[in-house]
Parts: sequence; C-alpha cells; structure tokens
Amino acid sequence: MRSLDSARETCERYHPGLVKALADIPYAEREAPGSPVIDLFRANDGVALLVPAEYGGHGADPVEAVRVQRALGSLSPSLAAAVTMHHFTAAMLYSLAGDAGRLTGAQLDLLHGVVPAQRVMASGWAEGRTQQNILTPAVTAVPVEGGYRLGGSKKPCSLARSMDLLTASIAVPGADGTPEMALALVPADSPGLTVHPFWGNDVLAAAESDEVQLADVFVPEDLVIRTSEADPHRIDDLQTAGFVWFEMLISAGYAGAASALIEHVLDRGKGSAGERAAAAIRVEAAFALLEGAARAVRDGVTGEEAVAQVLVARFAAQEALNRAADQALELLGGLDFIRSSDHARLATAVRPLAFHPPSRGSAAEPLLKYFGGAPLELS
Repeated sequence: MRSLDSARETCERYHPGLVKALADIPYAEREAPGSPVIDLFRANDGVALLVPAEYGGHGADPVEAVRVQRALGSLSPSLAAAVTMHHFTAAMLYSLAGDAGRLTGAQLDLLHGVVPAQRVMASGWAEGRTQQNILTPAVTAVPVEGGYRLGGSKKPCSLARSMDLLTASIAVPGADGTPEMALALVPADSPGLTVHPFWGNDVLAAAESDEVQLADVFVPEDLVIRTSEADPHRIDDLQTAGFVWFEMLISAGYAGAASALIEHVLDRGKGSAGERAAAAIRVEAAFALLEGAARAVRDGVTGEEAVAQVLVARFAAQEALNRAADQALELLGGLDFIRSSDHARLATAVRPLAFHPPSRGSAAEPLLKYFGGAPLELS
C-alpha cells in the first residue's frame, strides 16, 4: 500500500530497524502484556523523534511525526497509543524550552538528559476520565517547604511500567490564593510513586496502561512549571501545544491500524475492485485529513484555530476508520476470522480512538459555537 509504505520509510529514516524489529514478532506477542515493543522503541531511539536537535533529538515536524505514528500503529496499535503520551509530552515541554526564561535550570537539565539516557515520559493529565477534559488536573498538590506533596492516581496511565518521568497536571495556589494549573515533573523512582494493575482488555494490552498512584510524593519547586507575572500565558501555551499534538498523534496511530487491515485486503485481492477501492479511499481520506491538520500546524497555525482543525480531522477520521475496519474484516472473510484472531483484534484496536478525550458529544457544542464565530472553549 503506497501511502503506508511511505509512512514506514519515514519511520525507518528516524528509527532505523524499528519497523523490521516489530514485524519480526508475531502480532499476538506484540500486543500482549509484557510485550517487548516499548523496549524496542527505546532501543531504536524512539524517544528522540520530537526532541529538538539542540537537545540531541531528531526535531521531526508534525507531518513527519504523524507518518511515523501511522507506521507504528500499523504494526502495533499498543505501541502507537503508548508512545503518543511520550511524544505529546515532549512536544509540550520543548515548546517552552525554546524561549529563554520559560523553564528553570533544573527543568532544562532534565530535558537535556532525555535523549542521552533514552528516558520515556508518561502523561498524568486527566486522560481516561469519562467526559473529562484532557487538561484538567488529576493529582492534588499540597504546598510544603521547598516544593509540593502530590497525592492521587492516574488510571489508565500508558507507559506506566516503562516510564522514567511522569508529567502530572496539578492545581497550586495562585498569587491571590485561588487554584491555578501547573505541571509537575515527577521522576518515576520517586518515593511514594507506585504502579498497580488496571487494564483488563486484551486490546492495546501492550501499552502498559495501568494505574499510577502518588502517595505523598515530594516534588521540588523547580520541577513544577507554572505561570508568573512575567509569563502569564506559560501554562496556556503548554496546554494548547499538548492538546494539538495529542489529537494528531493518537489519531494517526489508529489510522495505522486501519491501514494495515486495508493492506491485507488489497494484498489478498479480497472482494470486488469497487469494494476494495471504497475501503482504501476511507482510510486514505482519513489520514489525508490528519496530515492536512499536521501540515497546518507545521506551517504556523496555532491557538484555538489549531485545536479546531485537529478536532475536526480527528472526529471525521474516527468515523471513516471505523467503517473501513469493519469493511476490511468482512472482506477478509469468515475463514480468516476462524483461523486467527489477529485481524479481528486489529479491527477492534481501531475503536478506542472514540474513548480518548474530548468525546465527540462533549466537543459538539463548543465546535458549533466556534463554527459560528465564537471562541473555542472546551470543558
């Protein structure tokens, strides 16, 4: 499949050998708990994709990044879902690192160490809570001398067992005493941070989406990113960058899973030419929407316009990918279904895109208001 081959070539350029290493593992093993796919990602310099060159990374642009994600999703939907959390976290943090004074020395030192040490970063935003915005704090923070004590849990938290760093959204007292959002950078080996079983589904089981509990975890002040009088938009900029990258990357991974199914249909010549073309067009159109949004972001679209564009692309792609996966499974036929569960699991692995925030229902009214000229206000 031409476009999927192109995505694999992009992945190979940034992570030589990763595509073959993943393909050499049987699909059932790739997607099982304890799978080596995250270790392979780390071993093939996966953490560096969105890290700027001055920090030792590849500095891939949004278009290249969604192509890499499509390639990974075609081979391991679990891996694509899991590393979305690392990549969008990297995109958030390094977007601030490029401007002098927006991060502390300790925060910059930590970012300088990500690529040399191949540190994997997990996300502790509100991902996974029903009808909850991805940017709502999921962890409590109590001010103490020298920093904060964190409490609460994040479930599910992808990369829970492989992470080196957890980024957790927290609410801290502002200058007038009212709570304001901040972001804590929490080393995974911090006392009080523990990981517990949570994920109970065979689909995406290799993403390590378990529960991370924080029990009185101390984080020093200089590892907490927050606003200041001199930089009142710091957290807003962080949120917007993270949101846009998350939606692009997570959607591209699921597009990869659907693309792999369509590739099997095309390779086997299943169904009529019209049926095969219809299924392929749905996948190609879905990814074209995602790539178009990524190109807009690459070319300078920011703020609420970028958020609106990626959400439109995500929701339209979500519908097309589901229909394409269903059609592909039908065209592959009953004997294929009987002989192996691989393709059925791959088709099912397209569905969870609908479960990532924001849900289509919760975003409907804000998008309608935005289409009519009002600001975009997700909640």
